[in-house]
Amino acid sequence: MSSETDRATLTTRFLGGLDVTVTIAAVVFWAIVLNWSYNQQMSNVKYAVIFVGGIMTVYAIDQSRQALEEGDWVDTAVLLPTSIVLITASVYFASNFQDVYLLRQGYALDHEYMLARLIILSLLYLTWREFGNLFLGLVAGVMLYGVYGNYVPGVLGHAGMSELTLLQATVTDLYGFYGSLTQLTASWIAPFLLYAGLLFAYGAFDLILRVAIVAARHIKSGVAQTAVLASAVIGSINGSYTANAAMTGSFTIPTMQDSGMAGHRAAAIESVASTSGQVLPPVMGASAFVMASYLGVPYIDIVVAGLIPAAILVACIAVAVHYVAISDASSQDMEFSEFFDDELSSKQKLFEGVRFGVPFFVLIYLLGVVQFTVMTAALYTIVAMVLTGVLMPTVQRAVDGSEVSPVGEFLTQVRNTVGGFRRGAIILAPIAIILVVISGVVNIFGTTGVPAKIALLLINLSGGVLLFAVLLAMAVSILMGVGMPTVAAYVIVAILIAPTLIADFGITEISAHYTVFYAAILAGITPPVATAAVVAAGIAGANFWRTCGVAIKIAAPLFVLPVAFVYNPELVSLSVGLDNAVVGSMVLVGGLSLIYGLNYPFEMRPGRRIGLRAGLTGLGLFVMVYPGRLFKLAGIAVFVAVFVAEKVVTRGLQLPFLKGVGQ
Repeated sequence: MSSETDRATLTTRFLGGLDVTVTIAAVVFWAIVLNWSYNQQMSNVKYAVIFVGGIMTVYAIDQSRQALEEGDWVDTAVLLPTSIVLITASVYFASNFQDVYLLRQGYALDHEYMLARLIILSLLYLTWREFGNLFLGLVAGVMLYGVYGNYVPGVLGHAGMSELTLLQATVTDLYGFYGSLTQLTASWIAPFLLYAGLLFAYGAFDLILRVAIVAARHIKSGVAQTAVLASAVIGSINGSYTANAAMTGSFTIPTMQDSGMAGHRAAAIESVASTSGQVLPPVMGASAFVMASYLGVPYIDIVVAGLIPAAILVACIAVAVHYVAISDASSQDMEFSEFFDDELSSKQKLFEGVRFGVPFFVLIYLLGVVQFTVMTAALYTIVAMVLTGVLMPTVQRAVDGSEVSPVGEFLTQVRNTVGGFRRGAIILAPIAIILVVISGVVNIFGTTGVPAKIALLLINLSGGVLLFAVLLAMAVSILMGVGMPTVAAYVIVAILIAPTLIADFGITEISAHYTVFYAAILAGITPPVATAAVVAAGIAGANFWRTCGVAIKIAAPLFVLPVAFVYNPELVSLSVGLDNAVVGSMVLVGGLSLIYGLNYPFEMRPGRRIGLRAGLTGLGLFVMVYPGRLFKLAGIAVFVAVFVAEKVVTRGLQLPFLKGVGQ
């Protein structure tokens, strides 16, 4: 008995030591990242090599700790060697950078080829571990296609690659796994995920939930709208709709169910909110940075281009969620005490506003007004976040004269800062792994000429008809987006699909990229895979297919917007003016017609209800997509007439959202 107790004590201490080591490794890792962002004294390629080694160190220790806590010794036994391979490779390539990158391009030494084989095996294992069989099959399939492409018939065939050529393309030339996408992750995406980690650590998302609960007091669908707001905001930064559905859904779905909402509807609302959050500026699930790099435009231009479609989507989903919520016999009331002990005073709100508002203002000012680089803007935003995150609560304690001393509060916030550094590294690790792998896949695509072959296929299948080409591009984008983080899905479709839409169908660059980007995230709610819906339905204990059905009805405009971008390029212009606002407003009304037709609980005979739903849905599709403004206005007039008639004739003029107004 004593021996078992001693063993348990030693295990607990060992796990505690690993926990501390994770934190130390994360802090050191971020010190390297921020130092490079400040001085950039080494090349992007060498920095990418060091970055991979650093993030893999954090990942290896953290995941080994988790596996040991769960008693999974097999996972630990495989995880540690694979991580050690990647860490060793980074140390080797960084130490011998001049020889490997400059003197031996196109060939490598025997032990380097062996190391490259181990790197590929390690990344395949980590890909399977994080993202499952589907994505492992995709990556392995691309590698097999690269080697055995000479056996592929038809337009997709190519001369094939030798094993050594594959190793050079993915590893030893430092262009594949350590290529441009990994460099972009290290320099642009990583600092923003540190910002996200600090926001979590300082309680920004608790503040969001507080705001949402207060808003729920004045809106009939309050509980559901709270879930949408929290999930969408967190999802924008999180970068994975599946992970976000699991994280935020764990409290939003039970809350909606407790209010009386059916499980499949609660799960559908969460899956849509998590998925749609990926397109919200300014982060857009980290895809905004990659899009800016591909298009060669300032990052702020990508954010500006995304404002109108994001506003359309948010408004339409909010209305759809309201209709779904009121269709249930749910109370939709939230008790503040269920989540927080007390409300914030006016003084506390002021301090919290300054604490989180100043860093965000710094970010917008540096990117949008001064137009600093993304790295520099992110660096100063992080500095501002740490300063306000630590100092504002300390000052608040001094002003309030509370029992907690300013010194005690200062130390608490320093610990929170360290926790934020750790949280940021843990959020970044799986995204970095998948983007390292995708970087290698992209290099194989380029070597084998796949984008040009996809272009020929798309032209042949569509018959040169633009609408068919866009629909086919959307279908391929959804397929490629299955199970992937948002930015990884976007990278693949941006490489394979967007160039064809631009070169062969005359679509503007920004419209083409936004089309495939919006389409790629639809994989989260499109059956039969629909990973966000799978997770949400599991939490709710609901039927998967019913969840997907409601989710598709709620997110219907999201399925139409990619086509609307093509026929209404003003929606995603790099500069927003009156013309863009007018077109955006028209498309918004079309989206509302679509939502109204699919989700509103009409009180009439079934036959008439089905006809009205079909008519309003078709009208919404027409107004959203058709480019002619005169016909758009005519369609809008029809929708307004139907909407007012239903309100006046059927229900008596009742305003649809506010509590206590009308009957």
